[in-house]
Amino acid sequence: MNMSIAREKRTIEKIIKLYCRSVHGGNELCYDCAELREYAMKRIEGCVFKEDKPACKECPVHCYSPIRREEIRKVMRFSGPRMIFRHPVIAIMHAIK
Repeated sequence: MNMSIAREKRTIEKIIKLYCRSVHGGNELCYDCAELREYAMKRIEGCVFKEDKPACKECPVHCYSPIRREEIRKVMRFSGPRMIFRHPVIAIMHAIK
């Protein structure tokens, strides 16, 4: 697995965990968040752009279903601003990309 894909997976995992802990409570991912995480991991792994993968919101190929796309947007809107405090290096690397 290349570094770009690995970093993307690590970032989405942290974003979903932060959201789930804050909104749903508990230390483990709830069923819905675990399902969204698995869905996102499969989409990242299967990205047609591989190393040259753009940010999902700027991608010409939307591989998320409309429902999942809205779910991940909601999670990212919540977690994005909080990532700088919880995972600053990951947040900065994501912003640079």
